[in-house]
Amino acid sequence: MTTTLRPTAPEQRTDDGSRSRPYEVCVNSRRVGTIDISTDPRLGPAFGRITHLAINERDRHRGRATVAALAAEEVLRGWGCRQVAVSVPASAGTALGLAGALGYTERSRTLSKPLDRAPALPDGSVPRPMGEAEFGPWSAHSRERNAGEWADRGVPRPQAQAKAERDHADLLPRGAASPGAVLRVLAHHGEDVGTLWLGRRDGAPYVYDVEVAGAHRGRGHGRTLMLLAEREALAAGAATLGLNVFAGNTAALRLYASLGYRPTAFHLYKTLL
Repeated sequence: MTTTLRPTAPEQRTDDGSRSRPYEVCVNSRRVGTIDISTDPRLGPAFGRITHLAINERDRHRGRATVAALAAEEVLRGWGCRQVAVSVPASAGTALGLAGALGYTERSRTLSKPLDRAPALPDGSVPRPMGEAEFGPWSAHSRERNAGEWADRGVPRPQAQAKAERDHADLLPRGAASPGAVLRVLAHHGEDVGTLWLGRRDGAPYVYDVEVAGAHRGRGHGRTLMLLAEREALAAGAATLGLNVFAGNTAALRLYASLGYRPTAFHLYKTLL
């Protein structure tokens, strides 16, 4: 039996070079599932994504998803993509196993935590709004650090830098006064020790950036910044708080786990040779 992809709609293209197309997964012309592919609008036309893959329940465990994913990669190669990415729900163990078997590497994971009551901050830890004079240096540092994280995980530096610049421009168009952005500086006994950027993603509070200054690390200030994020989210009426952590950041993963954050999705990538 032969597994193939059959387009279900014309290929969509935009002026910036983005492409996308949906397909049926077929076995001897019989529809057994669906798969959608696209280029990544955040990184450019050389970066592809498998945005959706589903095999009908009665046709699972027969290698259909494996062949469909490989066929999708071949289409993306034909589009000129050098890399493909997927996002897999944390609950989808079979899909995570498939991605691993196909050579995908974790780039980052999304975590989430249900919120109930505002935690107290440690004695001597006092947050304040980030001022406009502080915003410029902080933003430049944050963009550079974020670009470095992506560059360390498979994205060429020019594309990683462009993504970081675009994200800040989109999310913080008015600097420290940007609507929906919560920018805080944490002081401990009068000395600034870290920063927090809390915004919204998909309608829910989301930690975009949290950092403890190098000289003050290892003293619990990262935990305090996350407690501050939870307080801010609760004050805005939220029931959950989400964030992204890059693969390999063991200290951050341990901190978030100790605070009750659990994975909701894994984001993986693979180089297309």
